[in-house]
Parts: sequence; structure tokens; C-alpha cells
Amino acid sequence: MARKILVSACLLGHKVRYDNGDVPCLDSRFLKWYEEGRMVHICPEVVGGLPTPRPDAQRQGDRVVTGAGSDVTEAFEKGAQASLKLAQGHDVALAILKQDSPSCGSLFIYDGSFTDAKKEGQGTTAELLRNNGFLVFGEDQLDEIERELARIDG
Repeated sequence: MARKILVSACLLGHKVRYDNGDVPCLDSRFLKWYEEGRMVHICPEVVGGLPTPRPDAQRQGDRVVTGAGSDVTEAFEKGAQASLKLAQGHDVALAILKQDSPSCGSLFIYDGSFTDAKKEGQGTTAELLRNNGFLVFGEDQLDEIERELARIDG
């Protein structure tokens, strides 16, 4: 049986982003994995208690803050913990999370200056998943994901 994939809900077209938008991934491989019933989805920020829409937030060190300076770290940490629990409960093989997000970014995140500048880094959920042994990829890494799934599925 093919193992499950944890996925950012916005990549499946759920309107859960801070701006009440989505960013559906329409790559045929991603859609095939969805059709196979492999995907378990979550929006860590919504599960963590934040509304949609909500103020834009970025990581500043170990904290997550909004552009107005509100500290939303607790909600991000709660969402990361819920994501980890979901991944563990569904025997997830890997995660495909929204790149650049303060929760889900796996290679790059916004640098915390609210100037649209990015830096190498990872979001709170991506970091927690990796620290617990899960492979985490962005939606822009489908070639790597395809190879990893072929290896895992044998």
C-alpha cells in the first residue's frame, strides 16, 4: 500500500492562506498522488487557531510576528504540533508544504523584515517535522519527491 503524504491545504485549493487565498498545485504528478488517496492535508496556521484571512506573519528568529508586531508564535507552534501528530497518526512518508511560508517553508522563508526579502530557512512546521525524522519538500521539488516516493514504495 502506498504511504501517505502530508500536504499544505492551500496546495489542494483550500482557501486558508493569510489573504484568504489558495495556491493550488496543478502538476500532473501531484494530482495523481491526490487521486490515489495518498494525501492528508492540514493548514498549521488555521489548526493553530488563526483566522482566515489573518495578518501576514514572518519568522524573526524563534518568534513569529505580524507586520504590526503582534506575536503569533504560540499559534504557529500549536499548528506545528498538530501537523506532527497528524503525520505520525497516518504513517506519512513525507510532506509537501508551501514554500516560503512561516509555517511550511522548507528551503526559504521571508526574512522577517516585511520587505518581500527571502532567506534560506524553514517554517515552524517544516522544522518540527524534520526534527522528528520526516522528509519535507516544497511544491517546487516534485522531481525529488517523485524519486523519493519511488524509493519508498519500492
